[in-house]
Amino acid sequence: MSLSSQQRPFSVCAAGRNGVFIPLAASTVAAGFPSPADDYLDRPLDFNELLVENPAATFAVRVAGESMTGAGLYPGDIAVVNRARNPVSGNVVLALIDGDFTIKRYRRRGVHIRLAAENPKFSDIVISEGVTFEVWGVVTHSIRML
Repeated sequence: MSLSSQQRPFSVCAAGRNGVFIPLAASTVAAGFPSPADDYLDRPLDFNELLVENPAATFAVRVAGESMTGAGLYPGDIAVVNRARNPVSGNVVLALIDGDFTIKRYRRRGVHIRLAAENPKFSDIVISEGVTFEVWGVVTHSIRML
């Protein structure tokens, strides 16, 4: 994903409307063969509780590009980003590099940082001297519209 610094990430209310909760079935649903449904529901599902660890530090961005398809992030998906989390090697992060946003896999070995693409068609980004670089947050969830 590449986003110019002029296009700041947008905020999102995960519930959509205040106080709206979605019923959650108490049983799982088989994706292969039909299974009889249970006659009861689990507690209501609150998408804020499911997706937002730290409301004051959480925002969402829409993914563009195909460099992270191997990590399950596709064009049009919404990435939920937590700015309060410190990135550790292996996290998927939203980073600002020389004024452009990108989502990549954060790889750190000692003082060396590499932002790895999760698609072999794309090159990794090695953070070298002279590059302006900042991790804006750790991607904690993604939402895909079918």
